[in-house]
Amino acid sequence: MDKRKLGSKTAKGGFRNEEDVIYKFNNWKEDKTAQDWLVTMNYVINEIEYVKAVKMAGNYKTDVQVQVTIKLKKAIDCENLSVKLVSNPNGFNQIDKREIDKYVHMWNIPPKIEYLLRLFTGKIEPKNKEKLKDNRRMFLDEFSEKDKKEIINFFSKNKILIISDILKGRDKFTADWMLVILKKNKESYEWILRDINDVMNVFGQGDVKITDRGSLKIGKITMQRKGGDAGRESAKMLQFKINPCLLFKSN
Repeated sequence: MDKRKLGSKTAKGGFRNEEDVIYKFNNWKEDKTAQDWLVTMNYVINEIEYVKAVKMAGNYKTDVQVQVTIKLKKAIDCENLSVKLVSNPNGFNQIDKREIDKYVHMWNIPPKIEYLLRLFTGKIEPKNKEKLKDNRRMFLDEFSEKDKKEIINFFSKNKILIISDILKGRDKFTADWMLVILKKNKESYEWILRDINDVMNVFGQGDVKITDRGSLKIGKITMQRKGGDAGRESAKMLQFKINPCLLFKSN
């Protein structure tokens, strides 16, 4: 069967959180959806002896790890899933957020770009506030043309690394798959399960550019100031967001 076609279906039932994903995998012998997920991950159902799904604790890209024991081989495969539960097909989901210092270390961000990102998030208050939309920070479209070009050039040059880090990760629990579950109503949902390399290709398509709202678009990924948090310091973090349902349209 075509792997891409198999990896997306509409099913009956409701979804609340990641625990439901874990329950379905652990009930794989009776659960048709869990069997479809396993087949999408290239397993042959009658060759499986045991499946154990566990929730990952910690700041990892993997939300659920699925351990699969194959008959005869007695070997255990581990599949790491990034799970996105959404109810709005046009909504956005945060995929990464950190203090700027962390990104400076991860991506070897030069001092000039770091300074601009601190202005963007409000870590550094702008000196000339007269024509700004928000006197606490600067939007990217308020930078000089030279500074805009430097921002775009840096993120274009490091685009592959950045996309990999924020979608797949680089720790011992890097994501192998992304499972998106679109909750249509209490009675049905639509799901799609895609290899993380396919996911990175989908969301990486497109140029790096500054949006009309003064944020940065990296392909189909949006980089913006986190905001919210009642104005606490954590509001000045950088965050990256995607619309997970774009995977359905690319299937």
